[in-house]
Amino acid sequence: MIDSIKNIKHADSGNFLLIAGPCAIEGREMAFDIARKIQEITDRLEIPYVFKGSYRKANRSRLDSFTGIGDELALNILRDIGAELNLPVTTDVHLPDEATRAGDYVDLIQIPAFLCRQTDLLVAAAKTGKPVTVKKGQFLSAESMKHAVDKIVGSGNDRVFLMERGTTFGYQDLVVDFRGLPVMRKYAPVILDITHSLQQPNQASGVTGGKPELIETIARAGVAVGLDGLFIETHPDPSVAKSDGANMLKLELLEPMLERLLKIHHAVK
Repeated sequence: MIDSIKNIKHADSGNFLLIAGPCAIEGREMAFDIARKIQEITDRLEIPYVFKGSYRKANRSRLDSFTGIGDELALNILRDIGAELNLPVTTDVHLPDEATRAGDYVDLIQIPAFLCRQTDLLVAAAKTGKPVTVKKGQFLSAESMKHAVDKIVGSGNDRVFLMERGTTFGYQDLVVDFRGLPVMRKYAPVILDITHSLQQPNQASGVTGGKPELIETIARAGVAVGLDGLFIETHPDPSVAKSDGANMLKLELLEPMLERLLKIHHAVK
């Protein structure tokens, strides 16, 4: 399934897929720097890698929150990263026409968790012909994600990944129910979104909190379960990131963490 993603290297390595990058595209130089650094790491470790960056942030708590640098500018940066670095790239979409448009720029379409039941959006993503990742809604059971897969496959696209990103626990926290991961793997390959699973949403300030100190803990558990991939948002300095800095991994910590995760992965295999 991994080798269905355009331009992906190391698909035959047997290692888990990594989708990683900043939460949002903040600028060209920043995005290229992160992409190059992660590419160097994943090439050395032979990890299949997809660069991720949101071209627009639609789900924001406050009106004054950062939403992007402009759709066309950010989409062009994503396309240029793909072309110049020979990397597959992905971004999230929120409306059917966005899926159609983004399909011209990226290699993998991502459906946000809050929108995983939006039939028109799933169908539009499927009809781009690109592989599609669907995040499990924080409000849904693992079993219910079968219907999301069915909508995409029924629309003529069998290249579907499901993504776990935590389940709502009270008003301001999330937990990962690892019992649901093998359930979802019955329907499609499963990727664990580590950093979003550690969010603390709905804070009174209107800015989402997080527990980044637990990133490796959740990652180790996911790899031990035997998942197909990991999703990690990372930034050279999360404290100044324009979106989701509270739960992102500092970029300098990524390489040693991946080395440790690969040891677990090989032991499980």
